[in-house]
Amino acid sequence: MIPVNLKEKFSLFDEYWTPKIVGELNDQYVKLAKLKGKFVWHSHENEDELFYIVKGELVLKFRENNEVVLKEGEMHIVPAGVEHFPIAEKECWVVLVEPKSTTHTGSTQTDGTVDIEDQEWI
Repeated sequence: MIPVNLKEKFSLFDEYWTPKIVGELNDQYVKLAKLKGKFVWHSHENEDELFYIVKGELVLKFRENNEVVLKEGEMHIVPAGVEHFPIAEKECWVVLVEPKSTTHTGSTQTDGTVDIEDQEWI
């Protein structure tokens, strides 16, 4: 029963688009990620994904020219099966809450995809 200091945890890594696990609850992981630049179009067929912005700004683009702009202190839940394309013009710190079964890039595989079994705890 030790508190998690998010600022301290964010200081432990510099990689972009590589979420780190900081907790788990009810078969969900709580992850931290630093984002910068553009990611890939992807969806998670069976899992919702919560984005909470700790620092910076994140644009979540969706098909049909829709987008959501998230600023510090804001959150958005991307429903299961919805294709999205995250963009952070400047460094952005994000807390993600998603089922343990959620794959990093959904059904889209890239050189930067992190397999579920390779996700790192910090």
